Amino acid sequence: MTTLFDQAAEYIKTRTKYRPTTAIILGSGLGKLADSISEADIIPYSDIPHFKASTAVGHKGNLIFGLLDRTPVMAMQGRFHYYEGYTMQEVTFPVRVMSRLGIRRLLVSNAAGGINPAFAVGDMMIITDHINFMPNPLIGKNIDEMGPRFPDMTTVYSRALRKRAHAAAAELGVTLREGVYVAETGPTYETPAEYRMFAMLGGDAVGMSTIPEVIVARHCGMEIFGMSVITNCAKDLSESCQNDGDDVVRAADRAADTMTELFKRMVNE
Repeated sequence: MTTLFDQAAEYIKTRTKYRPTTAIILGSGLGKLADSISEADIIPYSDIPHFKASTAVGHKGNLIFGLLDRTPVMAMQGRFHYYEGYTMQEVTFPVRVMSRLGIRRLLVSNAAGGINPAFAVGDMMIITDHINFMPNPLIGKNIDEMGPRFPDMTTVYSRALRKRAHAAAAELGVTLREGVYVAETGPTYETPAEYRMFAMLGGDAVGMSTIPEVIVARHCGMEIFGMSVITNCAKDLSESCQNDGDDVVRAADRAADTMTELFKRMVNE
């Protein structure tokens, strides 16, 4: 039986000659990496059957196929969020489509608030694990042909890809942080009390995305790498210094060039 995932995938195949095995999801302010993809085929989300619109600040809403340096990749220039009013199945729909397109390795990025007091704005944090405060996207009838009813989440984030990221950073003279990413629904930023709670639970950074996609990618058997750009810090939160969406995008944009170079080295084995 043809599914909605198949319909979207078959349409995408008519718009590009590329058949990559690596995909990248670009978060707030990080869409600039897409500009480094050469010989690109650009498909607006609005053209793709069953895709939703990306309404968040800093998300252009394009699916891009092309070459990152010399490796064929698929990139989402913007993602869907639960806070936009979409269901978890709609948020993660593109990852299911990626699986149908033959994607086996997924790199996800996001802009995040720094919980760890050692972090500074502009730091890049490799995600080693996560804590989820969002609804699980696998709730409901399992899609047996795509993955098991109860996926193991012990080692979600690939150790091999994390090692490769550190090697690439060393070549660039960049130091990467590592830590646990906490996801909550948004769209409100966290209160000081919530920041303190997340820190007590072991969180190092917090955001409003990524984990739903990672859970579904894990369900589909993909190898996963995650990176957060620290765009604001809880330790600086006060009545005179408050979180702002435009500031988050600007901070992410400043880190986008470095992240692009890292990802280039990671996908070109």
